[in-house]
Amino acid sequence: MLSSLGPVVVRSDAELLAAHVAGDRYAFEELLGRHQRRLYSLARRTTRSPEDAADAMQDAMLAAHRGAASFRHDAAVGSWLHRIVLNACLDRLRRAVTHPTIALTDDGPSTDRTAELDTVLVVRRALMRLPADQRAAVLAVDMHGYSVADAAALLGVAEGTVKSRRARARARLTGLLG
Repeated sequence: MLSSLGPVVVRSDAELLAAHVAGDRYAFEELLGRHQRRLYSLARRTTRSPEDAADAMQDAMLAAHRGAASFRHDAAVGSWLHRIVLNACLDRLRRAVTHPTIALTDDGPSTDRTAELDTVLVVRRALMRLPADQRAAVLAVDMHGYSVADAAALLGVAEGTVKSRRARARARLTGLLG
C-alpha cells in the first residue's frame, strides 16, 4: 500500500502483539482497533447489558495488555483475545450470581418481574454447577450461536468433544432444573 509518506506496512496480529511486548506504544491500540467491534459484540451478547459488556471489555483488554508477553502463539491472536473477553464476561456473570443487582427506575408504576428474575437466577445457578468445560460448550453453541466447529476451534478441542460436553451439560441441566 502507498501513501503520500511512502509505503504503508500492514502488520499481522502476531506482529502487532510482538511489537507491543517489545515496547511499541501504538501496536496494542492498532491490534484492538482491528478486533474491538467483534469483541464488544461478543461481550454484549454474553452479558446482555451494555454496561456489563463495557466493563468486561475493559477488564479483558487490561488482562490482554498485561498478559501479552505470555501469549504462546499456539492459536490466532484474535482467538486469544476472544477467549480473554469470554472469560471476563463469564467472571462478571459469576459475580452477578453471587451479588445480584436490580436497576431502579422512575418510569412510573413498576411491573413485578420477580418471577423472571427468579428464573434467571435459577438458570444461572444451574449453569454454575456445571463443570467449566461443559458450561463453556453450552454457552458457546446454545447461547452465543456458534457452530459446533467454531466452538471447537474457540475452545481448542475436537468437534466431537464439544458435542459430548453439550450433551452431558444438557442432561445435567435437565436434572438440575427439573
